[in-house]
Amino acid sequence: MTEKIYTLAFDLGASSGRLMLGTFDGAAIGLQELHRFANEPVYVNGTLMWDVFRLLFEMKEGLKKAAALKLSYAGIGIDTWGVDYGLLDADGNLIGAPVNYRDARCAGGIDAAANLVPLADIYKTTGIQFMDFNTAFQMMADQRMRPAIYANAAKLLFMPDLLAYFLTGETVCEYTIASTSQLLDANTRDWNKGLAAKLGLRTDILMDLTFPGTVIGTLTTAVQKETGLGAVPVVAVGSHDTASAVAGTPLANANAAFLSCGTWSLLGVEAHAPIISDDSFACNFTNEGGVENTIRFLKNINGLWILQQLRKSWNAVHNEALGFGDIVAAARKAAHTHFVINPSDPAFVAPLDMAAEIARFCEAHGQGTPAGVGELAMAAYNGITREYKTNVDMLERLVGHPIDTINMIGGGIQDALLCEMTAAATGRTICAGPIEGSVLGNIIMQLKAGGHIESLAAGRAAIGRSFTQTVYQGGSV
Repeated sequence: MTEKIYTLAFDLGASSGRLMLGTFDGAAIGLQELHRFANEPVYVNGTLMWDVFRLLFEMKEGLKKAAALKLSYAGIGIDTWGVDYGLLDADGNLIGAPVNYRDARCAGGIDAAANLVPLADIYKTTGIQFMDFNTAFQMMADQRMRPAIYANAAKLLFMPDLLAYFLTGETVCEYTIASTSQLLDANTRDWNKGLAAKLGLRTDILMDLTFPGTVIGTLTTAVQKETGLGAVPVVAVGSHDTASAVAGTPLANANAAFLSCGTWSLLGVEAHAPIISDDSFACNFTNEGGVENTIRFLKNINGLWILQQLRKSWNAVHNEALGFGDIVAAARKAAHTHFVINPSDPAFVAPLDMAAEIARFCEAHGQGTPAGVGELAMAAYNGITREYKTNVDMLERLVGHPIDTINMIGGGIQDALLCEMTAAATGRTICAGPIEGSVLGNIIMQLKAGGHIESLAAGRAAIGRSFTQTVYQGGSV
């Protein structure tokens, strides 16, 4: 029997994080959750910030639990959401705490950039979807709103790189997470500093890129002492969680798309070169970096955030404790199922009361008033799955070949109603699984870095042997 290889994968999303233990026996991968924690942003003087030191505290708590298992670990990998960053001064101190991408400072970022560089020119270079919170636009906001911090910054670290810095003392800039910035040249896979300069941004704080599968460093002596672990290497994986999720997806065939279902829904295909055209620009599709020199050609869709916030606001207003299962059950029993929202409407970006916002949208569009949480949820389900349909049809046109299968991954696939409605709305076969796509993609790049597997393909084969998928046929509802 092959000696087991143990890895540790931190996977942080916009609402929670966890530490997962990966076990590889040479053929299959096993998973065990060691630690789960909330990721709750906090308003600081009116600005929505990430509580980055709380995240570090929770990560160390997870590492302590890993140490208690008395195992030898081949590596630690970290993946997080995209675009957000912290700023270090010349002494290595965090002086620019990470601002949450949903903060109001991001509003108008695209318009501000368009006054300096035509949007078509930016897209032609970067191939990145325009969203007000992209890193380039957040840097422009920092220049206006935190000028002293911005002027004194020495390095910009994206969230997974910042957390790795706290653990290792090493500063790197991983490629897949940097690709969300709208400052990379999609073809050269490097910074386009000319574009940054045209936007009035500093280029000296942008570090050379590190690619997935590279060892960043080892845990510092202080972290080793605090957690009880030894000199475990920390590996740059596909540090953008979607890059890891796609890496961890055993795609059904060459005509398969991926749909990562979490706070955001990411719908796209894995390509070997950027897809940049007038049509992709008009459709606002993005070319983000993947592992092994791939491109994730995809569309960001406001996803389960809407249902997460619906649950939160409903429970707060009605003093209830509904779980997601309760909301799904209520949706299945809803008397009226015609309600539908547009998940891309700005009203659903960060409302204080999601339930009230959904009701207002339905009323304003002549649909009547949803009664109860089930009808409110159906409005969200209908809106999200119709958006999937619209975008998979666009995707098929843009890539120039049929898309007959959608591999759904992520926590959202635990919601059978979402999977059923996606199959019905898109008319495609849905292969749901694995749930832990991001974690698995994180792990296989650690295994590759350590020489335990040869390639992404070998890692996906191991995932395929280890986890089952549930199939939903188009038109099943």
